[in-house]
Amino acid sequence: MERKTERHTISASAIIPARRDRVYSLIANYREGHPRILPRQFSGLIVEEGGIGAGTVIRFQMSVFGKKQTLRAAITEPDPGRVLVETYLDGNDAVTTFTVNPGTVPADSQVTISTDLPARSGLIGRIERAFSALLLRPIYAKELENLARVATGPFGT
Repeated sequence: MERKTERHTISASAIIPARRDRVYSLIANYREGHPRILPRQFSGLIVEEGGIGAGTVIRFQMSVFGKKQTLRAAITEPDPGRVLVETYLDGNDAVTTFTVNPGTVPADSQVTISTDLPARSGLIGRIERAFSALLLRPIYAKELENLARVATGPFGT
């Protein structure tokens, strides 16, 4: 059996037509904001600790190809207001990072969602990396689309 020794990053980016502080606050608020941007593949988001930014611990389900997996993550903010990191606690050694940078105009934000995953080496690893990218990029694109919709709408909706 091949061991997972390599890392693989999958990401998607978009310009969100909203100010960086608003966009970041939606992503970092796991009680009110973040649930509103999640695509249909995610369900049952529960805040176990905290709720906003660093110190938050969440649990959620992700459904892929009819299989539902429960994940737990601890949230950190290595660069508060710009970078938020979900480190998965289930032993799968994956990390998802949300990066919110200023856009080309003050009213825009450049948002990147990226996940760093372990991958095996060799042919099996190449297949895993290709499959992961085909699976996750469209999910991240939908999450960014949802983020744009929520960030440009009224805060209460």
